[in-house]
Parts: sequence; structure tokens; C-alpha cells
Amino acid sequence: MENKGSVWGEFTKGLISQNPTLVGLLGMCPTLAVTTLAKNGIGMGLATTFVLVCSNIVISSLKKVIPKAVRLPCFIVIIAGFVTVIEFLMKGFLPELYDALGVFLSLITVNCIILGRAEAFASKNGVFASALDGLGMGLGFTLALFLMGSLREIIGTGSWFGMKIPVLCDHPMTVFIMPAGGFFVLGMLIALVNMFAGKKPPKEISCEGCPSAAICKGQCREEADE
Repeated sequence: MENKGSVWGEFTKGLISQNPTLVGLLGMCPTLAVTTLAKNGIGMGLATTFVLVCSNIVISSLKKVIPKAVRLPCFIVIIAGFVTVIEFLMKGFLPELYDALGVFLSLITVNCIILGRAEAFASKNGVFASALDGLGMGLGFTLALFLMGSLREIIGTGSWFGMKIPVLCDHPMTVFIMPAGGFFVLGMLIALVNMFAGKKPPKEISCEGCPSAAICKGQCREEADE
């Protein structure tokens, strides 16, 4: 029986501490391209979450069957299959969102987050843990896109999900729905996540405890200072 703490950890790590977008800096292309509106961010995030969870489950189930020599092409084929499914579903039931996401929906196939989790986690762990990993990472990605989309939409258009916001709707800062605004909002969110996650700058290089200290005599520290 799996430890409840470790199971919960597999899910929560993708939300903040290992957020694929705000910590891992993966999936930057859709993050910057589709987050001009909050609903676009949610749509892209949930579509990616669906593909992440399903592909992780299948890859984990087949990890002993897939030959190592062709594992990456096999992963991409599995991922592409689920991307096709979500494209058909979105085109049939959410045509406006499908049109808004455009080519970036198809590009989920080569999203570094999905292929990275398949290679680093799903191909080495059990089905349940892989499903939780995919769900946590997907929701973390969705959260990042939703926050970016909300901030850019509110400041850049003066509205949120179509609702006009007093004062802001009369004086929108349209730069925030342009690429420069996307980079600015992304940078601010990354800074906030690092602050709340308690990330600290690297410690000063020290010779204490180094097995090569007697041979090096502090030379590596001097080179680093230069």
C-alpha cells in the first residue's frame, strides 16, 4: 500500500514547488500566445491536463513493453492520439474556443511538459502515481495560464470573462495583451512563485566538506568569484 503522504506529494508538487511553467519554465509558447483571455488559458490548460493524465497512464502501463530504442517516438504517437481526441471533442462542443486556440491545440503533441513527464516519470513509475503526477502538473499548468490570462485580460481590456470592470474598461492598457505585456506578467508571476516557494539564491561556494579541498586549496572559489 502506497504512503498517503507520498501519494499526495505526487499530486501537489506540480501546483507550486515544481510548477511546470512558473518554476520549470516549460510550455512557454502556448503560455505567452493564448493567455490574452482567461478563458483561453483555462481551455488550453485543461486540454493539456487531459492529454497529460491519459498519456501518463498509457505510457506507465506499457513501460515494460515499449523498447528503449524507440521509446520517444512511441511516446509521441501515444500523446498525438490523445491530442487528436481532445481536438475532435473541442471542435464539436466548444468551436469558439477551438478557433481561439488555433494551431497551439495541435502543438500540445510536442509540448515539453507532456514529453518530459512521460520520459522522467511515467516511464519509471506505476500507473496510479503517474496519473497523479499528470493531474498535478496539468492543473499547475492550467493555474499558471489562468492567472496570466486573467491579469492580461483585466489590465489589457478592462474586462474579465466578458464582464466590464469599472474604471479599467475606460482606460485599458492594451500593451498587456501584446507580447511585451505577456513577458512582463510572466516575469512577475515567476518572481511571486519563487518568493512564496521560499527559493533562496545559491549559497557562497565553500571549501568546507569538499573532498578535494586539500588539492584545490580554494582555487575553484577564486575562479567562481572572477
